[in-house]
Amino acid sequence: MPIIDLRSDTVTQPTEAMREAMHNTPVGDDVYSEDPTVNELQAVIAEMAGFEAALLLPTGTMSNQAAIAAHTERGQEVIMPYGAHVYEYEPGALAVISGVLPRLIPAPLGVPEVEDMRAAIHRNPNQTPTGLIVLENTHNKAGGTVVSLERCHDIAEMAHEEGLPIHLDGARGWNAITALNVSLKDLCEPFDSVSLCLSKGLAAPVGTVLVGSKDFIAKAHRYRKLLGGGMRQAGVIAAAGLVAVREMLGRLGEDHARATRLAHKLVEIAGVHVNLDSVQTNMVYFNVDRQLMSAPELATAMAEQGVKCNALGPATIRLVVHYQIDDAAIDTAVSVIEGILRRNPVNA
Repeated sequence: MPIIDLRSDTVTQPTEAMREAMHNTPVGDDVYSEDPTVNELQAVIAEMAGFEAALLLPTGTMSNQAAIAAHTERGQEVIMPYGAHVYEYEPGALAVISGVLPRLIPAPLGVPEVEDMRAAIHRNPNQTPTGLIVLENTHNKAGGTVVSLERCHDIAEMAHEEGLPIHLDGARGWNAITALNVSLKDLCEPFDSVSLCLSKGLAAPVGTVLVGSKDFIAKAHRYRKLLGGGMRQAGVIAAAGLVAVREMLGRLGEDHARATRLAHKLVEIAGVHVNLDSVQTNMVYFNVDRQLMSAPELATAMAEQGVKCNALGPATIRLVVHYQIDDAAIDTAVSVIEGILRRNPVNA
């Protein structure tokens, strides 16, 4: 039975072009900055993003945390939207690595208000001083939702007026630029640093690229080393990243269209609830009526029929579309969910 894996866009296998590139690419020792393929990838993405420099790191968490450490001083606060990945899914790294505290701001559909962020800034010596603002685009926990360029610029302008740097967790920034129909440079322009993941929607097996000024990247480079991110002959990773940005970026709209199609099919199932306003890229979050079954029970039953997903709490399930999910997979997933819920004794 073929498996339909909707847990995340991180589950993708590298394409044949990536495998070939990884096999054939020239490599060197990246700790000495001598790997030509790493250097090429960093130069390509820095130019795409409109920044002076870039740094390849193995993971998005390491990239975000190196950025936070480079921007802040110990004992400061970092302002971020509620549900931010750097708080929810980077287990305590803010405190452990940088010695900073998070301050969470309300963010309906992942989009915070400028004045809410401004109001959270601390100057009083009796309070924890603010050191950094972080945004996330797309916003994972809100359902893959997009922050508009206008809001990004407004928040960045406010941050700079207040003398604060601003970092973008753009793990799925490629999905954001696809949804907004803008360039990567447009997305990155308001920010002082941006983290861009290659191993999610773009299907590379490993890697995140951090972009910023030369001075900032020099600081982040130190933290990459401190965190164990010196990868030696990393060109085998960078080669797949180059294929990802050159060949996979243009097809992300297909994932978004399939996610929308999936969401509209799900709302027709009794006992399933989807906020269609949240379906803006390649993710679909839905709630299942608890009197039918819990989300973990539904996820287990789906897996038994070859459809994998993530249950997020007692009532919520996340489905993520990627390049290995076609129209037939969408139809099968919907059929499996509908069949399980219809056979539930409550509905029988």
